[in-house]
Amino acid sequence: MEFGNQVGLTSAEITSLWASYINDSAISCKFKFFLSKVEDEEIRPLLKKAFDIAQGNLNTLTEIFKKEKYPIPYGFKLDEDVDISAPRLYSDSYALNYLHQSAQIALQGYSMNLSLSVRGDVYSHFNECISQLTPFLREVKELLLSKGLYIRSPHLPIPDDIDFVKKKSFLKGFFGEKRRLTGTEITNLFTNIQRNAFGVATLLGFSQVAQSKEVTEYLVRGKDIAKKHSEVLGSLLSEDDLPVPMTWNTEVTESTAFTFSDKLMMFYTTSLIALSIGFYGTSMAVSPRKDIGLQYVRLSAEIAEYAKDGANILIENGWLEQPPMAADRDELANK
Repeated sequence: MEFGNQVGLTSAEITSLWASYINDSAISCKFKFFLSKVEDEEIRPLLKKAFDIAQGNLNTLTEIFKKEKYPIPYGFKLDEDVDISAPRLYSDSYALNYLHQSAQIALQGYSMNLSLSVRGDVYSHFNECISQLTPFLREVKELLLSKGLYIRSPHLPIPDDIDFVKKKSFLKGFFGEKRRLTGTEITNLFTNIQRNAFGVATLLGFSQVAQSKEVTEYLVRGKDIAKKHSEVLGSLLSEDDLPVPMTWNTEVTESTAFTFSDKLMMFYTTSLIALSIGFYGTSMAVSPRKDIGLQYVRLSAEIAEYAKDGANILIENGWLEQPPMAADRDELANK
């Protein structure tokens, strides 16, 4: 299917564009709020740059949708889903780490979108997203380092020589002596703990300002799950006398005023769950030790159930915007 000389968008392309619009409209609300509260003059320019990048992306995406005569997603609105006059909810340190976490996740997503893009304008858009984000992420890391806020993963000893696995016990982990963790296992455990610890702080703040009792209870439940997952995964690092990442609870204020809409907070929460399931799946795939894989399976099942309950809340409240879908041929045939 073509529009003039323009080839129609593939399912992968329209889905990537649609999801990007929703995400950029949501993240704009958080950046706008952080910008209204930031006191650190070194962090402010990065928040402004992040907000401008998100707004620029929305403009480009809007142009593509209009060109295709495709409905522009509703997404999230700065005048509906955030109140920048509300009291501070998170510290400047949290905001800087939020920039770091969100930039890392976005870079992974854009890389996948780029690999699936064929049409020139779509490929160019995601290529530009990566080009903008790569130096921005470096700036964020440098500022975190200069402020002593960057949490490095553990260092490993340098071996005397190369070696090969000689025993099948390398794969075991339930009975007898467990082998030491591999570098890949350490990296994934460390980053998953970091994300969960950051998630605890995020959901703690969200739960304080949620308007609906149902949403509040859901967010508190998510906070407890993230805390438990941090402890479970942290125990695996502790067994090898490795450091466990810090928590972020102290970076949340005591504000209870309306800050973000329940719709926005539920979107963020369910999105974080989806990402966690993906990260756990990847971690399980590259963790040869069976006890570690089993932990990821168990934790994934718990958050999958939590995700289902979250989807029900979104649907019941009319907050879940329908993504691009295949045509219903039966319905068309009956018209």
